[in-house]
Amino acid sequence: MTNARPDTLDRPAAGPVVAACDLDRTLIYSRAAARLGLGPGEEPPELECVEIYDGEPISFLTGTSAARIAELAARALLVPTTTRTREQYLRIALPGPVPGYAICANGGHILVDGRTDEDWHAGVCKRVAEESAPLAEVVAHLEAVTDPLWTRKLRVAEDLFTYLVLERDRVPAGLVEELTGWAAERGFGVSLQGRKLYFVPAALTKGAAVDEVRTRTGARTVLAAGDSLLDIELLLAADAGIRPAHGELADTDWTAPHVVATRLAGVRAGEEILAWLLDAAGAGA
Repeated sequence: MTNARPDTLDRPAAGPVVAACDLDRTLIYSRAAARLGLGPGEEPPELECVEIYDGEPISFLTGTSAARIAELAARALLVPTTTRTREQYLRIALPGPVPGYAICANGGHILVDGRTDEDWHAGVCKRVAEESAPLAEVVAHLEAVTDPLWTRKLRVAEDLFTYLVLERDRVPAGLVEELTGWAAERGFGVSLQGRKLYFVPAALTKGAAVDEVRTRTGARTVLAAGDSLLDIELLLAADAGIRPAHGELADTDWTAPHVVATRLAGVRAGEEILAWLLDAAGAGA
């Protein structure tokens, strides 16, 4: 890792250690993403499937990561924290017990024992409406500027944000930057993750949802992990955090005083992240 883990974490005397973790490209990986960081001809380690969609296995982790997730769930309150919709999140079968809390739709939903907290969701919708342009305006603009030559899909997620599925090598030069500026003027952030280009209201953050979980649980320490621009607020909300050596945060060399980076990329970064979380959870206990 590029930095040593924090040996001392400021914390009150009571409450659990919360480990709020992004999923895709942080803890779990597609077959293609699993190859990140590998040399020519190098094969990824043996993978275990944690998600099946339309009868096909699509998300994986290593056996080492599986064991570490189960151990982390025993040591801390593991809170999956994802931009996935609730339906997409519920397809995932992580090792260990079903998490008591989960954050979906980039903070738009908090699940408590698998059930949506409707009061939280209503409050998020109110903030988004007050601080961002209508989602329909963004969708209409994307429909007008995209082209089937490089756009495979346009999706609206939970009526909260939208994203494009791209053929990245065919996207016109400068278009992502142009759309990023356009969206910022309307209170939306843009994040490019693999083939997906997300347009998310600035008021819709994982960090706000993690703060809510901290308040509800009385957590004495919050740890976090994430790889994309959409994970910045998550990492900033934590007492200590870690990001992998791949993804948008690595590409932009983003960091913060309390955030470390892994040495490895791909599924091996997932193993490294979990080892750090286990170590830091022990320090925060």
